[in-house]
Amino acid sequence: MDIIEEENGTRGRYSITVEGHTGEMTYSRSSPSLIIIDHTLVPDALRGKGIAQALALHAVEAARTGGWKIIPLCPFMRAQAERHPDWHDVIQT
Repeated sequence: MDIIEEENGTRGRYSITVEGHTGEMTYSRSSPSLIIIDHTLVPDALRGKGIAQALALHAVEAARTGGWKIIPLCPFMRAQAERHPDWHDVIQT
């Protein structure tokens, strides 16, 4: 799955388009070392295909590469962070 990264000032999003439908995870950058993931949306047509999980993993990998932490305000991202203790190096609680 190809993930598109877009950032405009302090706002950004990761997105995946499959079969004409787009799933996305949005965030805001509160500092150079901290992002707040605030929303994940996957259309019904893409549910069950691992889109949201791919976006969450991408955010974690981007945080590791970029040297920043994630505040998971989005309920999906928060639940995933709790399920993946191996992500705790980049999750700020």
